[in-house]
Amino acid sequence: MLLKGDQVYMKQVLKSRAEEVEEDIRNQVEEIIIEVECPKDFVCYYSGFNNLCNAKDIGIESFVECLEKKKECKFSFRFALIYLCRCPLRVYIAKKLKK
Repeated sequence: MLLKGDQVYMKQVLKSRAEEVEEDIRNQVEEIIIEVECPKDFVCYYSGFNNLCNAKDIGIESFVECLEKKKECKFSFRFALIYLCRCPLRVYIAKKLKK
């Protein structure tokens, strides 16, 4: 059992680590954004990753499966019986953030 002072210290350490992770994610996302032209103006990022198109990680390194009903996105393409998404930001979000 931690003493009250130890609990406060642990909370500060955990908060600091969470901020480092958030900053690392933000830096990686911003690097991706610099390289990509997005017709949706990066709504996925600017919504705090809440407004995402439907996609699923299927284990292919640079792609996720596109689950959108309308396949009108420039990053979506047909591959055999499914559609894949090659948007680097959406792939990052699915693989690294599990969203």
